[in-house]
Amino acid sequence: MKQNYLLIADVEDIGRCGEVISVKAGFARNYLIPQELAVPANRHTLRMQARLQQERATQSAADKAEAEKIASELQGVTLTTTVKVDPEGNMYGSVGFGDVLALFAEQGFELERRNIGLNKPIKMIGVHPMVLHLKEDVLCDYTLHILGEQASR
Repeated sequence: MKQNYLLIADVEDIGRCGEVISVKAGFARNYLIPQELAVPANRHTLRMQARLQQERATQSAADKAEAEKIASELQGVTLTTTVKVDPEGNMYGSVGFGDVLALFAEQGFELERRNIGLNKPIKMIGVHPMVLHLKEDVLCDYTLHILGEQASR
């Protein structure tokens, strides 16, 4: 049976701070409450809702401004990496989240794994258009150029 809870912090794919959500009791008992992300919604805790929503709106505006600043700096950037390939041009490994994060770190940008718009590791050399998912649904396009280096045997 689902119960109502007031979120006191943003929870990805669940809701934002100040929202009243309806979730199963086990999820709330095992995750939301121990992590101090939500409290049971009753008339006492619902008094906090307006204050939490105001704080969330202020934080949202600041996050959006920061994300737009990062997006303007990264818009259209091209990241290049070299990987080992066999004589037929097939990659020995793949380019995944960690590789892309390391390339951004070399450029001086500290991003998180959830920012990288990569569904699965890339296993082909070439030019790959990509999208960064920044805070507050700000998107930024970039290009990942994967070059092949012949492996010596």
